[in-house]
Amino acid sequence: MDMQFIPWLSFLYFLSFLDRTSIGNAKLYGLEKDIHITDNQYLVTLTVFFISYWIFEVPSNIFLKRLRPSIWLPLCMTIWGICMTVQGLVHNYGGLLAVRWLLGMFESGFFPGVTYFFSCWYKRSELGFRAAIFTSMATVSGAFGGLLAAAISNMGGVGGKPAWAWIFILEGLVTIIAGCLSFWIIQDFPETAKFLTDAERQFIMQKLKDDGQFSVSGEAFNIKYVWQSLRDWKTWVSMVLAASYDGPLYAFSLFTPSIINQVCFTATSANLLSVPIYVFACILTCTVGYYADLKGNRGYFNLVCLATGMTGYIILTTSRNAALSYFAIYLAAAGIYPSIANSTAWFANNTEGSYKRGVTVAMAVGFGNLQGAVSSNVYRARDTPWYTLGHAIQLAYITMGFVATCVLIRGLHAENERRERGERDEVIVEGEKAETLDAEAEKQAKVNGMYESVDMARRAKGDLWSGYRYHL
Repeated sequence: MDMQFIPWLSFLYFLSFLDRTSIGNAKLYGLEKDIHITDNQYLVTLTVFFISYWIFEVPSNIFLKRLRPSIWLPLCMTIWGICMTVQGLVHNYGGLLAVRWLLGMFESGFFPGVTYFFSCWYKRSELGFRAAIFTSMATVSGAFGGLLAAAISNMGGVGGKPAWAWIFILEGLVTIIAGCLSFWIIQDFPETAKFLTDAERQFIMQKLKDDGQFSVSGEAFNIKYVWQSLRDWKTWVSMVLAASYDGPLYAFSLFTPSIINQVCFTATSANLLSVPIYVFACILTCTVGYYADLKGNRGYFNLVCLATGMTGYIILTTSRNAALSYFAIYLAAAGIYPSIANSTAWFANNTEGSYKRGVTVAMAVGFGNLQGAVSSNVYRARDTPWYTLGHAIQLAYITMGFVATCVLIRGLHAENERRERGERDEVIVEGEKAETLDAEAEKQAKVNGMYESVDMARRAKGDLWSGYRYHL
């Protein structure tokens, strides 16, 4: 099953992240000068990507469930590949702005969509490592993006196009090809996946039911699932946590080459020196994902990672030494990248109901990605070479994530204890017996609900069902 999903979807996410962040590498090769834009205008083009990305994430996850992954994901990818290619043909600020908006729109459904897709196939104890492999492609794209940009820079002048244009054009063409191939490669959800035999399908669906995913056998769309997500306190705390690592993520991806370059290196050397940072982050992300699945305490892994990231940004904010700042970038990466996969798996682990899970994951990831609009504006040209303001803001983000993780751990633990004490128990009755309830049972029914069977209670309430236990 892993071979059906992980390699290809990870490769697609590699292309997705490469496409959205390659503008940081293109900047080093004369993008601003050639299309006559100021530093502030460049920052605005980064910002509009994240605004459109945020607007369309939740609708995209609903379309994914209704239209099927094998159609929706390849369609989005093919269109954003076209946008990426066109980005290499722009000649002015307005053109770049428009293409970045469209790129954000069509990329918006991929990461939350695939995360939701994985959660519909894997048990809660299996999801983290798979999500880590998938998410680590962001680090691989960071490493490969620097190498690729350094190589493509040698094409400057070919066909009358500058080096930065070829970065966009070639990467966009690869994305279009991958998107078209995906119509035949990407699979659907377990209940309709064509590669499964009937016996395999039953085994997977029973495995998920035993893990608490009662909606795996099918769930018709109802607007109440959206409202369930919006009324759940976990959704809002998850959004804060996602913001805490996504803000630094995009600052890291977009500006690491510039930070290294401004401190003491040439453009090509800066791209090359960013490679080992991303390799380190990739290995650490997969390691954390594996052990978080094994131990089950994702929140505590988050605390260690985020504390490491805080240390890195404290050093970056205060350091005036190039070698020390370069070392601190490794610590920052250790705080950002493992937290993404670990937290996203944590959100999915603690949300039951396929549509509710889709909305919750999309809201968290969407709000997190919106922080790219902030991060893309805080590394200002006038703050070179040390970017004190930008680093201080990223430190504030990660500190916020540390606090949000503590709140989630405490809140989930307290809720599990309430359920153990029976404070969330529903009243289960069979038709006419509802009329014979005593006063205490009636009071309990008003608070926790009354159902004709346990199965009806858990399908109606999802993760709010008294028998459901949250993972810390």
